[in-house]
Amino acid sequence: MKKIFLLLFLAAVLADAMPTGPAELTLRDLSGKRVRLRDSRGQIVLVNFWATWCSSCAEEMPMLMDAERQYGARGVVFVGVSLDDRKTRRNIPEFVNNYRINFPVWIGATSDDAARMGLGNIVPSTVFVDRDGRIIARVEGTLRPEELKERIEWLLGDRTAPPPALIRHVGLN
Repeated sequence: MKKIFLLLFLAAVLADAMPTGPAELTLRDLSGKRVRLRDSRGQIVLVNFWATWCSSCAEEMPMLMDAERQYGARGVVFVGVSLDDRKTRRNIPEFVNNYRINFPVWIGATSDDAARMGLGNIVPSTVFVDRDGRIIARVEGTLRPEELKERIEWLLGDRTAPPPALIRHVGLN
């Protein structure tokens, strides 16, 4: 019984562990060009995983667009990463047009890509990447405006207190 508890405890700890080293993600943009997260080193990057079939993602998108207008001018890069599979990928252009998404949208992501970023299977999910390419915070579930602001302001220089490394909004969306 103790061994099972210990294994479950270790699995939970490892699932919450922050990825070490620079974040790696290589996908395609909407035009089919290969894009890599590492090419954004030196910049603060917000990476939002979403899907066209996700109603919470659709609700969250206007907030991300507003934040991109505010923080993009301060050098923060926003990237939308679609988790749509081959069956729903055809819906991405319509989603992008409907929400007037003007930041880069990358396609072809899988749950394995999200897992490498320290995320579970919750959509939407967001990671905040520092200028060195390291993930400093993750939010699984719908990102709240105050969480977004706290993390970006911290990355931009308000280093009074680090934000929690992981927030999970499971079953709250």
